[in-house]
Amino acid sequence: MSTGTHHHGRTARLELDDQSLRDWDAIVLDAGPERIILDRSAFYPGGGGQPPDRGVLLWQGVQTRIAGVRKSDELELIPVEGDPVPPAGTGVRCAVEDDRRSALMRTHSGLHLLCGVVFRDYGCLVTGGNMEPLSARMDFDLREVPPGFKQAVEDACNQEVEADRRIQVKSLPRAEAFEIPDIIRTATNLVPPEVEDVRIVDIVGLDTQADGGTHVASTKQIGRISVAKVENKGRGFRRLRIKISD
Repeated sequence: MSTGTHHHGRTARLELDDQSLRDWDAIVLDAGPERIILDRSAFYPGGGGQPPDRGVLLWQGVQTRIAGVRKSDELELIPVEGDPVPPAGTGVRCAVEDDRRSALMRTHSGLHLLCGVVFRDYGCLVTGGNMEPLSARMDFDLREVPPGFKQAVEDACNQEVEADRRIQVKSLPRAEAFEIPDIIRTATNLVPPEVEDVRIVDIVGLDTQADGGTHVASTKQIGRISVAKVENKGRGFRRLRIKISD
């Protein structure tokens, strides 16, 4: 039976309610060589710069590897080419690749922390970003780079890591969400107009943003943040590359 407060097509999205969930049972609703649709899924389909999850389905002594996830009208799991695919109606045991997801959660939360620090200390909006496990980039609208900027940002980020701030996730009606000051930290509002309930990620006391990704529960769980490089991308845009370590 499908449970969860978030759905995409026929699939209940369990990862948005429980970001620690790594394995669960599901029923196959539809399947073919290029896509599998489940009634319940904790595979994150990607978005906000965070790549989609990988993992496996186990059924009747058989393993189907999941190479990725995509959103169309349905939430589609992408099986590894050549792997057997469970037919519709099959009960499956599902598992997300834990090391990858956990690293991406730390990285995504690290980018929100970076965004909060740069907005607080320099008033800069985000113009783009992307991530891989434990490494990422974020672009800012920063016309001039102050002296000592790279080290100052790194030090401030790690102070916020050590502060062990709680990271809370909740959903609010669109009108209520947009009453929160500076809820959109990007130069362009990326929340589609048809979205009625906006998911909010709040690093308590530092950064509150509309966001659909997965996150750790506190800044201490991110680990150490290193600013590897500050690049000039032209027209006043600066790219900060970060690394996350234990």
